[in-house]
Amino acid sequence: MEDKKDISQQRKHSRWVMPDTYVILFLVLLAAYIATFIIPSGTFDRESVDGVEKVIPGTYQSTDGNSLGFLDFFNAIQTGMVSSADIIFLILFTGGMFEIIERSGALRGVINQAVRLTRGNEFWLIATVSTIFALVGAVGAVANAVIAFVMVGVIIARALKLDPIVAIAITFGANFVGFSVGFLNPYTVGIAQDIAGLPLFSGALFRIIIFILMLTITIAYTWRYAEKIMQNKEMSLIGTYEADDEMDSLNAPFTTRHKLLLGFVTLSLGFFVYGSIQLEWTINHMSAFFIFISLGSGIIAGMHYNTIAETFLHGARNLVYGALVVGLARSVIVVLEEAMVIDTIVYALSVPLENLLPVFSAIGMFISNSLLNFLVNSGSGQAMIAMPLLSPLADMIGVTRQVAVQSYQFGDGLTNLIFPTSGILMASLAVAKVPYTKWLKWVFPLFLIWLVIAIIALIIGVLIEWGPM
Repeated sequence: MEDKKDISQQRKHSRWVMPDTYVILFLVLLAAYIATFIIPSGTFDRESVDGVEKVIPGTYQSTDGNSLGFLDFFNAIQTGMVSSADIIFLILFTGGMFEIIERSGALRGVINQAVRLTRGNEFWLIATVSTIFALVGAVGAVANAVIAFVMVGVIIARALKLDPIVAIAITFGANFVGFSVGFLNPYTVGIAQDIAGLPLFSGALFRIIIFILMLTITIAYTWRYAEKIMQNKEMSLIGTYEADDEMDSLNAPFTTRHKLLLGFVTLSLGFFVYGSIQLEWTINHMSAFFIFISLGSGIIAGMHYNTIAETFLHGARNLVYGALVVGLARSVIVVLEEAMVIDTIVYALSVPLENLLPVFSAIGMFISNSLLNFLVNSGSGQAMIAMPLLSPLADMIGVTRQVAVQSYQFGDGLTNLIFPTSGILMASLAVAKVPYTKWLKWVFPLFLIWLVIAIIALIIGVLIEWGPM
């Protein structure tokens, strides 16, 4: 009887299994497809100003949209994969590049040195790495490129015997703390302020104060979790990295060859950052650069040419699961675009704000942009859609345009940490092999804290009539 009872209990407990990331995204896609039969099609008129397409406020009109058929639902997945090919191959090439660098022993050697120096004071290592990634996010130097650096977080977390969630937190998570404030980000705040007619990077002091507060809380939250794992590995939500004799001893050599290799990688990545800012290089340039870095690193490491190829392909193969997640996430947007309902959603989000008090309107702008970010998770793309609507709306409801800009910025930045339609989030989780559901469970309390800070900041902005300075 006891055996039958045990089996019955096991079956009862096994009924609910957390859905795979692909299952979650498929359900989101299905919901979007159903929504296209409910939401009417519509569009705004647009104009091109200096080569940039902008929405013209007050021009929304209903249109005859495309009726999506049964096969269109599945075609959207293929289209999403094709349209996300640049990010998909970036992820695969990232895996190949870091596999070569990791096999060389160079990263392990330098990180082991950093761990030895901070032995007993691991907090400072986590705080320093987080601060660096937050700063580069705040100035717009690294956005999509943070995917490439997640592996650095993985190696640090492995060396400290932590888990992949910490790896994501100190790289991707910290980066988007800076991105969400963006006091010197030309691709988000810069574009939004230009559309709003504000001086470039005006209001930076207030944004820096918000940045410091959010970063401090993020580091404390991450450290609290890391410290719990150091004391009891069972506190990890996902399981700590397996023991690694080389990591455990922290005696991995750091040779001259390793220093040359890391110097080459650092200079190459630095030149890419320069190219992305000054030469307007794209994700495709980044992927090409990763191939170049892979070849150069393999040669400096003294690998045989066959070994370079095999190692690169092995690293790419490890990230296929996560790479295709990005395409499936994109398919949600494909469905909504083909049915021509995105502009209708934007219009519906903007209408209620006209009748609210200034403080509530600012919060409403933030919420609206957060919801919009589920559909348009490109910072610059969302600025082009939202700011032409928010700028005149801010004037009508008595909110300064600086507050409107920050409402957009918070809405665009913060939700990138939780929305599965964010390609950067899904790609970063793929690199570290963190299930989306586990990440959401860990980051959601922190997200709520950021949410409160953002709302308080916007309220203060309204009350002090935050202007250009």
